[in-house]
Amino acid sequence: MDTNAILGPVATLALWSMIMWVWMYATRIPAMQRAKIDAAKMVGGTGKGLDEVLPPEVQWKAHNYNHLMEQPTVFYAVAIALAVGGMGGGLNAQIAWAYVVLRIVHSLIQVTVNRVMWRFAVFALASLALFALCLHAFMGFVLH
Repeated sequence: MDTNAILGPVATLALWSMIMWVWMYATRIPAMQRAKIDAAKMVGGTGKGLDEVLPPEVQWKAHNYNHLMEQPTVFYAVAIALAVGGMGGGLNAQIAWAYVVLRIVHSLIQVTVNRVMWRFAVFALASLALFALCLHAFMGFVLH
């Protein structure tokens, strides 16, 4: 069994996060130009401040990118711990792939149609997968 197999989903989600970063700026910069926002004169603030100025469809990409910097940090930590601890293959790798696929589906829903209940259902399933990985890590490292 390849105990590093779980690193494939880690690399995939990291790459997906960067794809979302490119998509965010590919839509946000032209929208800012259309709104006549001069970024060079902006001081402080956050991207959230653009919610009042830019179209929602543009901001959905930014919101999703932010989401990819939140819960997935737990995924990265537990997946790497499982790999280092020799538990990153088999079922854990399969659960990790399920988590990543669900997070990509969540992203695609959020950045296109943004139906909240669809997003929530997919997010809940992904969270259950992450919970399972955390439980497996706890069982392997603490209860062994």
